Amino acid sequence: MLNRPEKRNALTPDMLIQIYQSLSTHSANDDIRAVIIRGAGNKAFSAGYDISAIPTTVSPELKELLNKKSPFDLAIESIINYPYPVIAMINGNAFGGACDLAVTCDIRIAANDIKMGMVPARLGIVYFPAGIQRVIRTVGWTHAKEMFFTGRTYEALKLKEMGMLDYLVTREELETFTLDFAKEISDNAPLAIKGTKRIFNLIAESQHLGEEAIQEAADWVEKAFKSNDLKEGQAAFLEKRKPLFKGK
Repeated sequence: MLNRPEKRNALTPDMLIQIYQSLSTHSANDDIRAVIIRGAGNKAFSAGYDISAIPTTVSPELKELLNKKSPFDLAIESIINYPYPVIAMINGNAFGGACDLAVTCDIRIAANDIKMGMVPARLGIVYFPAGIQRVIRTVGWTHAKEMFFTGRTYEALKLKEMGMLDYLVTREELETFTLDFAKEISDNAPLAIKGTKRIFNLIAESQHLGEEAIQEAADWVEKAFKSNDLKEGQAAFLEKRKPLFKGK
């Protein structure tokens, strides 16, 4: 569970590390054949990644791993590599990194009153290429470009039409529907489910960017993170005003 309701479950490094650790532990247990990720409360699945937060306490082994990969990368990879399906039960709004996290899940089931959006451009951020690839694979090039270029917030029905969501149900039905869906998966042959998910991942991996393209994309991400536009985007968000970007 994304458990930070006082901050609309905004993702912190500690929360993402917890996802990584939990899924890594459960991956060795063939009795856990489906995992559900949801937000605490009913207001938000997650408001997105809290870039102001830093990890608190981590083991020496994990600290060494974090020198190579970010907490967000670890969480995303643990969802992708979990041997059985992972379901996002989207019980509230989801934006930015949380939208990406939901897209990474194998199945997305949402309450019919939620909203989602990819808002990096509104904050002065160039989003990571792997995340853009995940959105493209989910909604297609046209919808992905619209989402990232406009930073729009989309209502549930539109998200379903775009392919971002697999199922829409009433808020009252959401938990029961999701649990029943997970049970339907877990009742199937474990080896068949594990093998099928691995094949899906192998197919997805064949579409990865080359090293040169990855480096160029990383340069753009770093440039945006060091920009004055990012500072302006964050300030405008906190002050609830329209940002004045200057492209620097």
